[in-house]
Amino acid sequence: MAHALADTLPERAPRTVYRRFSLAAWGVLAYNILVVLWGAFVRATGSGAGCGDRWPLCNGTVVPRAPRIETIIEFTHRATSGLALAGVAGLAIWAFRLFPRGHRARLFAALAMVFLVTEALLGAGLVLLRYVAHNASAGRAAYLSAHLVNTQILLAMLAITAWFGADPLARKWQAVPNLIMAALPVALVVAVSGAIAALGDTLFPAASVAAGMRQEFSSAASMLERLRVLHPAVAVVAGVFLLWVAASAIRSGRPAAARTGSLVALLVFVQLGVGLLNIVLLAPVWMQILHLLIADLLWVALVVMTLEAGNGEIPTQS
Repeated sequence: MAHALADTLPERAPRTVYRRFSLAAWGVLAYNILVVLWGAFVRATGSGAGCGDRWPLCNGTVVPRAPRIETIIEFTHRATSGLALAGVAGLAIWAFRLFPRGHRARLFAALAMVFLVTEALLGAGLVLLRYVAHNASAGRAAYLSAHLVNTQILLAMLAITAWFGADPLARKWQAVPNLIMAALPVALVVAVSGAIAALGDTLFPAASVAAGMRQEFSSAASMLERLRVLHPAVAVVAGVFLLWVAASAIRSGRPAAARTGSLVALLVFVQLGVGLLNIVLLAPVWMQILHLLIADLLWVALVVMTLEAGNGEIPTQS
């Protein structure tokens, strides 16, 4: 009976309900980006061990008493992550009640829930494996890379849910040009190199740009210091490619894809500028957070641009 009711709701619900769902999905996405940024703040301040090596308890308790600042930072991240879990779960339940079987909003809301659960488990693994604080192992770099990829996929699932959820009927889908599809893995590669570079900046801070370069090219340099130097070069090459992709979307003849392509191009220029400033200022915490924020916004814009590039004609309802 419940399934039958859910399947009849799309014909009965006013169109504004779907707009509200889409806005709610964008809101959940925005909140998850804030949680991601706070997670970066945890890493940048070395607060990952603020709750010890216990999870989900914090130093053996549910709510820590007389906590240190590192404990407050880490506990806040865990609390906000719990709220993110509740938000995505609520969105998924709403999607299954609002849309008929087979609607893509259902599928991607469910996938968002799956990737948020894996996100929480990966976060727990960081603590339990002690890949926090001053750990400079190759294992931590690899684990952070996997965590970052999962985070980006989660944000993509939420963006896709919001996009498909704006219309009660399943949007027609056409083949996306390979050039535009290629932008997504390229952006992931840049993001992974950026995460490794940020970890290197946290663990091996430099007194100056020149001193940092000497560290990176020294025979005694650690793996993270050597990898850190690759990120600017990767970012520039990828930036040029993403601008090419954005130009292709702008010329596609699809107004929505052209608008999103223009936004992607703008964010690429801003991100390259912020990245240069991050190097000059020796990667202060606030600049690392800003750099990550723009990277996440660029990623979401790329996902939406890809969706718009494959969007067919959308049926309208009176």
